[in-house]
Amino acid sequence: MPTSKHLLTSVQVARFVAQGFLRLDGVVPRNINERAVAALDAGLPQVPYGTPLGEAFAPDTFVHDLLALPDVAGAVESLVGPGPTVDHHAVHIREPHEGHAQDLHGDAIIDVRPDAFDIQLMYYPHEVTAGMGGTLSVPGSHLRRINETDVGRVQNLRGQTRLTCPAGTVVLVHHGIWHSGRRNDTDRRRHMYKLRLNPTVPQVRLWDTADLHDPAVSEELGAGFPWYEQATARLEIYNRVLLWRALTGDDLFDVEHWVTRVTNRPAQRSRA
Repeated sequence: MPTSKHLLTSVQVARFVAQGFLRLDGVVPRNINERAVAALDAGLPQVPYGTPLGEAFAPDTFVHDLLALPDVAGAVESLVGPGPTVDHHAVHIREPHEGHAQDLHGDAIIDVRPDAFDIQLMYYPHEVTAGMGGTLSVPGSHLRRINETDVGRVQNLRGQTRLTCPAGTVVLVHHGIWHSGRRNDTDRRRHMYKLRLNPTVPQVRLWDTADLHDPAVSEELGAGFPWYEQATARLEIYNRVLLWRALTGDDLFDVEHWVTRVTNRPAQRSRA
């Protein structure tokens, strides 16, 4: 697929590491949105696991044109690098007045990589209103590992987001984020296209690093969320620091010295 110079900034990537998602509101033009709705209603062919992204979608498809958009291509490249492969893709349609919603869940049951991640691109080709349900997600949940629907009994968490958005919105999420499709109470179908991508290169400094040392980076990585417990919130930040170190190659980066404290091994250094 075409690459782009519309790369994310360090602050944006740090926000993704902390929150587990990145929104690109209304970036897809109307002509692609209209083609997408028709294609999603008709159904899409399967793409075999591991297919290079550049070979997965024909040039006359809406997916090809969606991924070629500079903002989308730049965000994808910033998170998983050039030349990712397709894990899978899926069409999610919520029928009018369905009367039920998904349980809160995480998709990646066994994927516990601390130093890498896949992204799931979620594309909404038409406006999503509050009545249409929208995708519910829990910011900052992606590094707290669960077994799929372990949290399915939970109905609401403080700080959760229930997506409303303009047509042509793309949301990129970390593979581990807790989420669910909510009930559609309107008379109109709700469409969403999901594409999971696997990196094929080390996920190290793939974005525009000009602002790598901006104080706002540490502020993003140290942010709390309303559903966090006071004590275990520190574990969430600890895990973010580990991921940020992996993504930047900076083994000295820290927030409040939390990782530095617990990795301190003076005796090992003295023997070297």
